[in-house]
Amino acid sequence: MSETAVEAKPASAVGLVLGSRLYRRAVLSLFLGGLGISVAMPQLSLFLVEDLGASLPVAGLFFLTNLAAPVLGFFVGRWSDRMADRLTLFRVGAVVGLVGWLAMASTTQVWMAFLVNLTVLGFAGATSALIFAAVRDQLTHEPSGADNRVVSTVRLGFSAGFMTGPLVGSVLGGVAGLRWTLVAAGVCTLLQALPVLGQRVPRAAAGTAVAPGATGPARPASLLPLLAFLGLGVLAMCGDTIKFAYLPLYMELQLGTPDWLRGVVISAQSVGMLLFIPLMGALADRFGAHRLVVVNVLLGVVANLGFMLAGSELVLIGATLLNAAMWATLGGIGITVAQDLYPTGIGMASSLYFSAIRFSAAIGGVAGGLGVGWFGVPGVFGVPAALCLVAAAGLAVQAVVRQRAVRAAAAPAPPADAR
Repeated sequence: MSETAVEAKPASAVGLVLGSRLYRRAVLSLFLGGLGISVAMPQLSLFLVEDLGASLPVAGLFFLTNLAAPVLGFFVGRWSDRMADRLTLFRVGAVVGLVGWLAMASTTQVWMAFLVNLTVLGFAGATSALIFAAVRDQLTHEPSGADNRVVSTVRLGFSAGFMTGPLVGSVLGGVAGLRWTLVAAGVCTLLQALPVLGQRVPRAAAGTAVAPGATGPARPASLLPLLAFLGLGVLAMCGDTIKFAYLPLYMELQLGTPDWLRGVVISAQSVGMLLFIPLMGALADRFGAHRLVVVNVLLGVVANLGFMLAGSELVLIGATLLNAAMWATLGGIGITVAQDLYPTGIGMASSLYFSAIRFSAAIGGVAGGLGVGWFGVPGVFGVPAALCLVAAAGLAVQAVVRQRAVRAAAAPAPPADAR
């Protein structure tokens, strides 16, 4: 399809996804991957306490093993950027994920569970992001004119799986036990490789940063803008751990919210994300992905202030929907910003971005533990509000600097006799 055709008749994101064998397979693969993660994650603390005899404080420390995620993400991404087809490593990671969850289900000591999550499952989690790198490779080979909408539509598969998993895990845990729930997580992790069996996506040629009018070899893009974006993103995303830890306590102990209504408030974020992700893809294609991330992180400030100041469940639902809008942007659009910031390593940008999400959960646990000790509940929500504000300010500065650099690079070089 020519560029003129794309401009004359923009295709819908759903049409583009349904019309592509890779994108259809990626949606199904991400659904199974999201299902595998969410089947197990809500049950892990219970497994550590009931089956392995861990104390509650030790069970809380389990998620600090995610602090190693960026290191694994770096090496996995670097490895994939040297391969002809990233999906080969993605399929290897799915097999490793099965082994990891089977090992977790077989553990008899707490330290063994920590070690499995730190190493085997950490590696599998880093490779799962490579499906997005493959999608980006395909978009490079066949430009669509709607890249953000395509990525956000594909991302809906993961969101749908992530919403379904907790229910499946709870039912399976009650019927068959927690160890079999972890086995089911491993099976789902393996199954995510099935849709892309036989699928090949040649790695797109790495982008380069070249000064206008420059001669000589191209200069590789710097990793620093990507690392800055990820660091600021972690500040914004770590509030989710605080929300899930302390919002239910706030509703039960201080607002006296009935069980069913607590479930409505918490699930509003997942439902909201399904609605907001396609919308954010369209807005990102229209106004720019980096700019949209800045605006929606500011929504995160308002959301956390809502959690802190709300006196009713209706306000909490509204704040949760604002938080869903922020996460729809960070989860569905943020990865395209990361890939744009490091075009010489799409695989590394993708794996580091999803590793940053895991890393943010660990940081959120630490920030929440300190914040609740200092400010109590609901004052603890002032911590993520402040962190979102700092993140938005930093992301805004980065967006302005990047825009100026793009304009400078696009400006015509002065005539030779004027130099």
